Amino acid sequence: MKVEKVAEHIISWLKEYAENAKVKGFVVGVSGGIDSALTSTLCAKTGFPTLCVEMPIHQAESQVTRAEEHIKQLKEKFDNVADVRVDLTATFDGFKNVVPTVNDTAKVDLSLANTRARLRMTTLYYLAGLHSYLVAGTGNKVEDFGVGFYTKYGDGGVDLSPIADLMKSEVYELAAFLNVPNSIQKAAPTDGLFGDSRTDEDQIGASYDELEWAMKMQDEGKSISDFSGREQEVFKIYSRLNSINQHKMIPIPICEIPKEIK
Repeated sequence: MKVEKVAEHIISWLKEYAENAKVKGFVVGVSGGIDSALTSTLCAKTGFPTLCVEMPIHQAESQVTRAEEHIKQLKEKFDNVADVRVDLTATFDGFKNVVPTVNDTAKVDLSLANTRARLRMTTLYYLAGLHSYLVAGTGNKVEDFGVGFYTKYGDGGVDLSPIADLMKSEVYELAAFLNVPNSIQKAAPTDGLFGDSRTDEDQIGASYDELEWAMKMQDEGKSISDFSGREQEVFKIYSRLNSINQHKMIPIPICEIPKEIK
């Protein structure tokens, strides 16, 4: 990948989109992960005001520290970068205390994890509305169009997606080129939605390198019978997630009423 040209292309695309939309800048949720670090850096390099938002909810200290390190670095480099911290822990706990539950811990935990992401989305749009900004998404190609590893109307609820055509490995390439803090580049990817130390790989059952390979194999028309051992296992994981998460990747289905009965 020609990293310098790719960076220039994304920055130009962001600037053009913002100008055409007649907005004043961008808001980005910064988690301490590689995707949000890269996205906020690219937004900052447009010259448009860029608001970095921390939204901890019972967050691990390591994630908070990485986010703070990145934001500090951005503010030192770019005069157009500002930040705000919105601690949503009490909001999340309040929500959890008033909603009904079921006798299925796994379902409750997953629903609450997605609730964290949706509370953050609501916060980003609140701030975007205050400042006439766009919410910049932080999803990459493998997450958004491969395995659907994001929350519908949570971190998937955005105005534009500057890095969604980049594989995870390409995200790392570009982040290194743009001098994202080493602590973020080296950290194991995690969505941080469960309040524990589980990584993305723990949840998915495969690494991003493996998922990229499976995505490429699917694009080439391969099937599970073409592989054995670990490759077959990874392809099976990828294919299952790609299938069950299609509802996130395709437009919302509309029930079209036949003209003769309207």
